Amino acid sequence: FLSIFTRNGEQLGIVCEDNKYDFTLQEVRDMKNIVTIKPGDEILVECTFQTLDRSGITFVSLHFYLQIIRCI
Repeated sequence: FLSIFTRNGEQLGIVCEDNKYDFTLQEVRDMKNIVTIKPGDEILVECTFQTLDRSGITFVSLHFYLQIIRCI
């Protein structure tokens, strides 16, 4: 996943990036830089799944999104 911090539509930086996130191995990590979030700011989270081995639709639950939000 990738978390991007924006203010007034302008990207200010990457909050967190993990190309090998594993739901079975969740851990707390220190951020490289401190980010101050102000009212009106946005954190955009992009998740990429490798689903080429599946023949149908891949559904993602609300629980999944809540886990990602905790990572930020």
